[in-house]
Amino acid sequence: MSASPVDFAEDAKAAARNASDTASALAADAQRSIAEASKRFERVVQEGVEQLRAQSRAYADTAGQQLDEAQRYVVERVKERPLAATGAALGIGVLVGLLLAAGRNR
Repeated sequence: MSASPVDFAEDAKAAARNASDTASALAADAQRSIAEASKRFERVVQEGVEQLRAQSRAYADTAGQQLDEAQRYVVERVKERPLAATGAALGIGVLVGLLLAAGRNR
């Protein structure tokens, strides 16, 4: 028994509809998966940014404290020996001046 062209066309249409439905379902699943992955990625990035902010605040606080301590130390040393501090500052100024002048002559 041979199938008629009409039966063959109907079978082809049914197969095409089935393939189209399957492709649509796969596309919908893919979109859901991408959306879920995007949300997970966004959440991970937000957590990383928050952690980075907290760490940078801690580092900034520590650096600020260390700068305050260094400033207090320098002020105390200058008060103890004002002439020595003035001489050291003058010497550093002369060295920096010489280095800058040498750089211009090149």
